[in-house]
Amino acid sequence: MEIRDRVALVTGAGTGIGRASAMALAAAGAAVMVADMDDIGGTATVRQIEEELGGAAAFVKVDVAWPHDVRTMFTAAETTFGGVDIVHNNAGLIGGEPIWPEAELERIMKVITVNLGGVAMGTQEGIKALRKRGGGCIVNTASTAALRPMPTDPVYSATKAGVVRITESCAGLADEGIRVNAVLPGVVDTDMTNLHTGDGTRPALWLQPVLADVKMLSPEDVAAVVLELIRDDSAVAEARVVSTHE
Repeated sequence: MEIRDRVALVTGAGTGIGRASAMALAAAGAAVMVADMDDIGGTATVRQIEEELGGAAAFVKVDVAWPHDVRTMFTAAETTFGGVDIVHNNAGLIGGEPIWPEAELERIMKVITVNLGGVAMGTQEGIKALRKRGGGCIVNTASTAALRPMPTDPVYSATKAGVVRITESCAGLADEGIRVNAVLPGVVDTDMTNLHTGDGTRPALWLQPVLADVKMLSPEDVAAVVLELIRDDSAVAEARVVSTHE
């Protein structure tokens, strides 16, 4: 799919993978609806797109755990840009500390509703939006944690496995010109990964077993694969792992 002159909606676009994806889409010529629950990060992404790239972007504040907010972001995209052609359901959370099985139940529920519920709702509403345009692309952010057990954060692993299953279950939509794929990063050097470290500059100690012998990805590494999936018309219900390209 050609990206230039399309409209993209990216969730969790205030930082990390979402911001890198929004920037890459804008650099490729798309107008971008930046969706995030963080006003400061979201508006900063819009400003970067406008000032650094000369692109078109707008911000909508949403919490993808809530159905009303998910509907609102698609309405905002349609009102601002006339519709949506590309959806990147990217917003997500890790469990953090205290780790499993001491994790607080409220945190577990939030991870489930954002990581799995947000993608499920974003995919469903995205399909409705793309049907209005006669087709388009959805890319869901999963994780390589979906492919193996994660003893320190099994709920995160389970939600990302669910994202892969949702994506694969949408294969039949290709008959309508709607391609749904998933991108599976390993550990990415983002604020989310570094959130629970005290100084915010390195991953938390509880993540160290996961990081053994692993090279961290940059958000831009992931964004590059997101664009590959959008452009690759043969990619249908694919779960594409992000490598470091070394």
